[in-house]
Amino acid sequence: MLANNKTPDKPDTSAGALRRVSLWFAAIALLGLVIADISVTTLDPWTELRLMVAGALSPSVWSWSILASSLANTFAFALQGVTLGAIAGFSLALGYRFTLVRAFCSFIRSIHELFWALLFIQVAGLSSLTGLLAIAIPYAGTLAKIYGELFEEVDPLPLDNLPRRRRGLSYLFYTVVPLAWQPMATYTSYRFECAIRSSAILGFVGLPTIGFHLETALGEGHYSEAAALFYALLFLIGSLRLWLHKRLLPLYLVVVFVYLPPQAQLSWQLLVRFVTEDIVPAPLRNQSFNSETLTAFSQWLQLLWQQQLWPGLTNTLVLGQIGMVFSGLLALALLPLNSSLFTAKRSWARGLGDGFLILLRTLPEYLLAFVGLLILGPSMLPAILALGIHNGAIIGHLLGRYSDQIILRADASGGVTGYFYEVLPRVYRQFLAFLFYRWEVILRETAILGILGIGTLGFYIDSAFETFRFDRALLLILASALLNSAVDQLSHYLRRRLHLKTTPESL
Repeated sequence: MLANNKTPDKPDTSAGALRRVSLWFAAIALLGLVIADISVTTLDPWTELRLMVAGALSPSVWSWSILASSLANTFAFALQGVTLGAIAGFSLALGYRFTLVRAFCSFIRSIHELFWALLFIQVAGLSSLTGLLAIAIPYAGTLAKIYGELFEEVDPLPLDNLPRRRRGLSYLFYTVVPLAWQPMATYTSYRFECAIRSSAILGFVGLPTIGFHLETALGEGHYSEAAALFYALLFLIGSLRLWLHKRLLPLYLVVVFVYLPPQAQLSWQLLVRFVTEDIVPAPLRNQSFNSETLTAFSQWLQLLWQQQLWPGLTNTLVLGQIGMVFSGLLALALLPLNSSLFTAKRSWARGLGDGFLILLRTLPEYLLAFVGLLILGPSMLPAILALGIHNGAIIGHLLGRYSDQIILRADASGGVTGYFYEVLPRVYRQFLAFLFYRWEVILRETAILGILGIGTLGFYIDSAFETFRFDRALLLILASALLNSAVDQLSHYLRRRLHLKTTPESL
């Protein structure tokens, strides 16, 4: 009887609520599969795959100087972007309790780094300033969210002991920040790893990172050269803990800002034109506001909605939903590789499984989708696989670490039976928490995969930039940001409604 009288704001922690939500998401994904384009269009995908495997087994560096400079640029963009993003994110987090600040942070992080790069390229060109801002702005929104949530979750007792009239900014630094500092540092370190992947992907739009040469090598079928570049990127990310120590961080910051100073040859005339004319909807340029202008704008907007906005939004949601559910299924399948409930903590199998998941989560979705398109042809299938592999590995890795806290009975079943009847029921709530927390990220990546030719919002945004229709591009980017923000709010509501908790520093 009480279950039927729950108020909308009261968390529903029952197992039935978890099942209902899971079934709804699975049903929507199945419906999406019915209308999604998941065909294989290449004539002989196995031949292309064999060539890639052969190239992966025989990496070749054609220019050590170019490899070194592209790695240095990738590292420099990432470190500069995270540093500026962390400073701005911390400043925003101090006021994160205000709705306007939360909305602003949600908006800037909802726009993907590649979309920011495409915007800045129009006024700052392929410059170091473009690379810095493309990473720093969305990362500032993400870090502000995490820092703000950490500030809200720390023990309030030290601050409560202070008189209200003396609760200034300095007292915040002495009571709240010290308690949140360690998880803040942990998460920022993880975001730097993400920033290296983002920096590499910026090369796909022309910036001089390792992604620029990787795209060229893959596109021309030089798989041995592509393998060498890819291994170099993995080595850069995998070796960070060996040489990127916090005591040396100030030195690295000085080096990267001296090596690659954020600068650009800005044309103020071009900037003014871009802001006051290029991004203004075509029917409204240099026109007086009258009934004819409004009619023309309405027709322009209706045509854009029918030809680009509606199909872009639909495909983004369909692909994002399928990718999210596939990520969840793959995470549950990968869980045993990283769980002490199935392998001993210090065994070689646990180390191998953990390393495999770290490798998979290191692979950027954009790069995976690009390789998948070469093998399978243009469809949603490569994008689904890319989204599932990357995000499934992240969630599986986190879920495996969480399962280490579970203690089973001595007579508990093992193997498949133990997984489904002992382990899965105990980790499922946390699994949904991780999955919903990644939902916004999955949708952001889904939109950007359109640049590769898949019919999501990114496809129409990239086409608008290529044809210099910046007014359409901006409106489509805003639509993508609003969609991501709406999903973020829905995810937050579901996590609160189902009483799902995550540890922000782990995501």
